[in-house]
Amino acid sequence: MMGVEHLRNLAILPGAEIVAIADPVATSIDWATDALGDRAANVARFDSVEAFAKGADVDAIVIASPNNTHRDVLERLFDMDAAILCEKPLATTIEDARWIVDRAAVHSKPFWTGMEYRFMPPAAAFIEQVHAGRVGRLQMLSIREHRFPFLPKVGDWNRFSANTGGTMVEKCCHFFDLMRLIVGSEAVRVYCSGAMDVNHLDERYDGQRPDIIDNSYTTVEFANGVRAMLDLSMFADGAENQEEMSATGDAARLDVLIPAGELVYSPRVGFLNPKQVERAHVAVDPAAKAAGSHEGATYYQHAAFAAAVRGEGPVQVTAEDGLRAVAIGTAAEISAREHRVVQMTELGL
Repeated sequence: MMGVEHLRNLAILPGAEIVAIADPVATSIDWATDALGDRAANVARFDSVEAFAKGADVDAIVIASPNNTHRDVLERLFDMDAAILCEKPLATTIEDARWIVDRAAVHSKPFWTGMEYRFMPPAAAFIEQVHAGRVGRLQMLSIREHRFPFLPKVGDWNRFSANTGGTMVEKCCHFFDLMRLIVGSEAVRVYCSGAMDVNHLDERYDGQRPDIIDNSYTTVEFANGVRAMLDLSMFADGAENQEEMSATGDAARLDVLIPAGELVYSPRVGFLNPKQVERAHVAVDPAAKAAGSHEGATYYQHAAFAAAVRGEGPVQVTAEDGLRAVAIGTAAEISAREHRVVQMTELGL
């Protein structure tokens, strides 16, 4: 699914040409071929990463394979002289993520972790305003995602924590990445209360029941004193806004609603004084929005990645960023299972 979204966005990205695709599952190749449309005739197809590494002539590679395959795939692709965008989460374990960080550091071309939520135009505007000091000194950050359950995937790989790293890694690495970016500091301790209470309870795969969290509250304390909280529900299909973020500082509060694209600014005015709420709408290019399911974020991320590939801009989401997001998610998974606060020092961070 995500590979097809990348193809659709690359198709409308100026100066980008899709020249090769690879997947060991024939059905996935068929989906990609359908997404390519008239361009498919000029695209090479490979049924393995090894064949792709030997036969593909590319400047940049996008990896959109199951989470637990990222290290194995990268072991074969790091030797290619190509830039790499690896989808989130960077890996399912901190050990594998560290290995990727080390290899990325000596790779000849840019390495980018795919964290597209940073690039949703409303989220990007929210982040810019917080960093510009619009709320004053940031003290609290709240993120809420109430959404539909995990979608079916090839081989049902996303039903088990062994493949995904767990929901707090697979899904929530996006939000832990946003927390670090917005707060501008590193996590020091994590507490998560979560469980699988509604989704997948009646599903069985080779006799095994899924084991992925479907709702949770997670609190993250950062080294600079800021606290952040994530409120997750994976069974809130009717939620009007799938994502909401609130930044509260000593001068004001700023909210963003997605997909409504609304920014709501509320300065402190004191008890019983008239409210001074300001509302603004952040537009998303219709073509970018139509090319995926992330409010245009995939397109804007690819534009920034392409700039890095061409040497015209920085790598905005590094392998280290990917590692840190995985680590916070791992701490949250441990916390939920063991019902305790997890210090990031326990994970070597």
